[in-house]
Amino acid sequence: MSFVGDLEHMPIVDVIQLLHSTRKSGILSVKSRKGESRLVFKDGYIVSANHLNNMLRIGNILVERQHVTPEILTAALQEQENAGKDRKPLIITLVQSGRVGESDAYQALEHLIELTVVEILTWKRGTFSLDVAQAHVTDDYRYYPERMNQEINIDTQGVLMDALRIYDEKLRDGTLPEEESFEGDAASGESWAGDTPENPAITADDLGLDNLDTLEKVIPDVFLGVKAYDPAEPHRQALADELRELPLAEQEKLLSFLVAFSQPLKGGPDLVPAVGPALAVILLSRDALIRHAVMTVCRHEGLFAFTTDEEANIDLIVDQSLARDLLPVLLVDSPERAAEGFSADKIVALWHREKARYPHLSIVQLASPRDHTFALQAVEAGLSVIPRPCSEERKETIATDAIGFMKALQAWLAHAPPHPDQQILRQFAERVRELGTLSTAPDISYALLRFASVMFERSITFVVFKTELIAERGIGIKADKSAGPTPPLRFMLPLDQPSVFQETITDGRLFYGPSNDPLLTKHLYADIGAPRTAKILLAPIKRFGRVIALTYCDFGTTAGNPVRADLMDTLARHAGIVLDNALFRKKFEKRVQSP
Repeated sequence: MSFVGDLEHMPIVDVIQLLHSTRKSGILSVKSRKGESRLVFKDGYIVSANHLNNMLRIGNILVERQHVTPEILTAALQEQENAGKDRKPLIITLVQSGRVGESDAYQALEHLIELTVVEILTWKRGTFSLDVAQAHVTDDYRYYPERMNQEINIDTQGVLMDALRIYDEKLRDGTLPEEESFEGDAASGESWAGDTPENPAITADDLGLDNLDTLEKVIPDVFLGVKAYDPAEPHRQALADELRELPLAEQEKLLSFLVAFSQPLKGGPDLVPAVGPALAVILLSRDALIRHAVMTVCRHEGLFAFTTDEEANIDLIVDQSLARDLLPVLLVDSPERAAEGFSADKIVALWHREKARYPHLSIVQLASPRDHTFALQAVEAGLSVIPRPCSEERKETIATDAIGFMKALQAWLAHAPPHPDQQILRQFAERVRELGTLSTAPDISYALLRFASVMFERSITFVVFKTELIAERGIGIKADKSAGPTPPLRFMLPLDQPSVFQETITDGRLFYGPSNDPLLTKHLYADIGAPRTAKILLAPIKRFGRVIALTYCDFGTTAGNPVRADLMDTLARHAGIVLDNALFRKKFEKRVQSP
């Protein structure tokens, strides 16, 4: 497994886009209470899919669309069966033999993938995992990468957009079934017994597909009756290799603790810290015990969690976390367990690289009990260190060590991560005090600009005129923000067309979120360059209820930082009150001085 997470933490749309942008190959398995569906990726393209409904197969769709007859399908399936080791995917067999046109094959495969993605979009809770090590897949996928002479690669972004359109249409028409409401997961003691009459899955009949495929059907587990459920079984399956050599008493001790720990805190998986940003825990490890232990702790604490065994995935997941205003925490396993071919030197280089790229990133190093030198090196680098269970060194106490590790990690996550909120709050208090000493619009807007630079890499003050905005001072524009404020920038942005700037001026409300407004892309970024992410903030400063200036902010070349937009809004409102009071004082002083 190179990438594992929960759907409530990273929606399936984000997962698919991530795999497409990183050109990943493998099988993406998505599980929920309804069952399991899979998408097959090759170099970032979706090449096939397996819908949880056994009726939805590529053969059914080809027949339903009248691209082949049932007799042709039966003959192709027989041909596949007779081919043995040289068997090709069904759709390739049909295309190469001329029985299906390439265009028709693309359309049928697109349709199958769209139906699969639409179904998965209804799953708000569940898990996903990408398996990049599997050498081959079953006939369900119609895809054999090591033997495929002719490939059919579907436009991932196009399919995703079509699936979202279909999903929106079904949601609008009220034909989209809601996901079952439940608390916890299989490990909490509930059986994934399948759909209820009140919440049925999307069926072949609903989608206009008849049972035309002659493939042998196997009734999936989702339609079987409720079986006696052992809450320890999911943990036993996840740790099968690790438990096999342990004494029975140690196995039961560890499994009992995992079952108890699998119960989520009151509030369920939506629980987030009351103060400060929610944490996103990212684990770099290829050790099954560590991965399962960390995921179990994070689910218990209601924290976002992802595991990967590829170094290249770390920045991608950190970027995704920051884009959702989550505070990332990176857990790095010991050198021999973090990733294939990793050494202590590579991990040390990883520490320094990640801290340079993401100053707010907290890093926790997991260390083997006897590796004192490496643990001390991590402490000297300013990292937190948690001893990890290690069966090679302490096999006789592995259950006790694993339980201790989970408790230590739980305590660290609850208390140790330094929240950037502390620095932001200190700067907020200083700027509030500073505003009490100011009286001119340039000084007041500069105080707001300085506070913005604590959270953002680039910020500019724009003075509002009737038909245009004029850029005054900025921080982080064409130089690092540590260089301080720029001289007056003086470039202009037109206000003759509707834009996010115009809306903020009209409404007088702070804006924070992604925007690809043409005024940004065609005008502002032509002067200062486009930021890495589309997320921006616009904070209006008012005088007697009219917006006279805007503070623009973005993240520049970084992926993002924790942002307290509420404090920015409060400071901007306070700046407007200070400005009004200063003008009232001036008017009063003039009246007193006049004869």
